[in-house]
Amino acid sequence: MPPPPVPQKHSIVSYKPRPSSRLAPLTPQEIHFYNDPEQSRRGWFSLSKKRKRSLADERDSKRSKDAESIRQHYDARPEVERALRRESPIIGLKNFNNWIKSVLFANFCHPALELSPVVQRPRLGAKKGSTTRGRVLDMGCGKGGDLNKWAKAHISEYVGLDVASVSIEQARQRYESFRGPRFDATFAACDCYSVSISTALDPGRLSTPFDVVSLQFCMHYAFETEERARRMLDNVSRWLRSGGIFVGTIPNSGQLLSRLRGSPNHSFGNSVYNIRTEAPVPSDNELPKFGFRYVFWLKDAVENVPEFLVLWDDFVRLAEEYKLVLKYRKEFHDMFTEFSEHPDFGPLMTRMQVVDAQGDSKMDEEQWEAASEFSLVPTICVQLS
Repeated sequence: MPPPPVPQKHSIVSYKPRPSSRLAPLTPQEIHFYNDPEQSRRGWFSLSKKRKRSLADERDSKRSKDAESIRQHYDARPEVERALRRESPIIGLKNFNNWIKSVLFANFCHPALELSPVVQRPRLGAKKGSTTRGRVLDMGCGKGGDLNKWAKAHISEYVGLDVASVSIEQARQRYESFRGPRFDATFAACDCYSVSISTALDPGRLSTPFDVVSLQFCMHYAFETEERARRMLDNVSRWLRSGGIFVGTIPNSGQLLSRLRGSPNHSFGNSVYNIRTEAPVPSDNELPKFGFRYVFWLKDAVENVPEFLVLWDDFVRLAEEYKLVLKYRKEFHDMFTEFSEHPDFGPLMTRMQVVDAQGDSKMDEEQWEAASEFSLVPTICVQLS
């Protein structure tokens, strides 16, 4: 099935996102602390708990230069007010990606949540007789873009982790702005690819396994080294219940390699996105399983951030070592073909403004091409002994 028709050209609204939150400046007490040698010698006690934890994390971090630049990039991304998000020059692409995630969650995560032993009584403001069920671990929650999807799934508990501490604060603010009934939520800054998540969470939050672990558009960052990839998979499998669902999205490695090898300057893209490497792509026999680095740019989203190739067959074999068994894999375009005529997900495309009322795509050709670069969607069912 071909991609949806490209809409006619229309005027572009000026897009100037305004940050809705900023990093707090130093307080007068903290300025005094830094300027007072006696207090400096006495240690960290006069710093606020929040800033102390942040500085300690940076001091003790063992992240690589690339991992640190990734963290800094997402920390620097401003939170954009909801009304202004619609003015993004790639709003069609963003809506399409959100529709894909909604389909994934509904098809694979909701059934796992419905089988969860974690059930809570109706909350204040909930419909009479309704209950919430299930626990979700979001490893790479960013600014909380999927919180509303989990709210619609009527989950009981949510844990959001991300390497970017500023994003975590923005995700917490987004959660606190919810109106009406909502789930229990915990947010913490954590590099889930270098340390156990138990270092960032209270033991009580990990005493019951999760029904769903989600890694959306971030799993490939773990494949800088084998150690980081294994730590990521260990964090997934260790805290996921038997029969639970691990759902993640990663770039299409086969398509990336083909396009890079076909380019004389090791780069390809258009006005919406660009992918490049600093050297020619090696042959399949010489291609490293971990650490193959490329730089990704996506308009209004990602500013030349290093990413790492995930070789699909190697990933599946590695996941099996952690008792994660493949259940579903499909490219985004194929998912569109499969679900665009679905009685529920078809109309959802219109409500999420992926297509207009006539069924014409909100994406132009360049955005549709960019969508294909993140076109593998592995959904893995855990089968623990």
